[in-house]
Amino acid sequence: MWCSRCQNAWYCSPEHLQSDWPRHRRECVPVNAAQQQYNSAIVTPPPAQPQLVTVTAILFKPEEERPQIISVQCRPQGTISQGLCPEPLLRDYFEGTPATIILTQGLNGDPLRFPLHIWYCPNSLQRATPINRAIHRLTRGVATKAWCGPVVVLKFNGSRRHGYSDAGSNDLPALAAYFMAYK
Repeated sequence: MWCSRCQNAWYCSPEHLQSDWPRHRRECVPVNAAQQQYNSAIVTPPPAQPQLVTVTAILFKPEEERPQIISVQCRPQGTISQGLCPEPLLRDYFEGTPATIILTQGLNGDPLRFPLHIWYCPNSLQRATPINRAIHRLTRGVATKAWCGPVVVLKFNGSRRHGYSDAGSNDLPALAAYFMAYK
């Protein structure tokens, strides 16, 4: 990348351009005379592109006996000050738009410090999708509702649900209780 105004300063990333701008703006001279009239204007560098965040999630594949820990990329939405949760990129796991459930209580109704975000396909049973063997095994087959299709579980990094942290095997007891009680 280079400064589009003077074309004399080179940068390896938008972040470096942005961080060097306070120094570079004092020496930045436009390339041609048509731009000379804007020499005294304050020019700001382009905003940096939002970075994808990667977290671990739990994947319950219908054809597998055990859940898997996977990496999921999340795209930031809005600015940090807006407090919007990043959007998980899950299109590889679902056909169409998945539905979500936010699990806030664990075993015996105790509140979860880090709520769990469950993504699933509500139409899986209608499409003759096989029963999710990983959930069936986790619940020992006594779940009230047979879960079908893939299920992905992400973990919020706090009760305000502004972002995700890594989910893991420690979250399975709360999920098992939820899968068994869901009607």
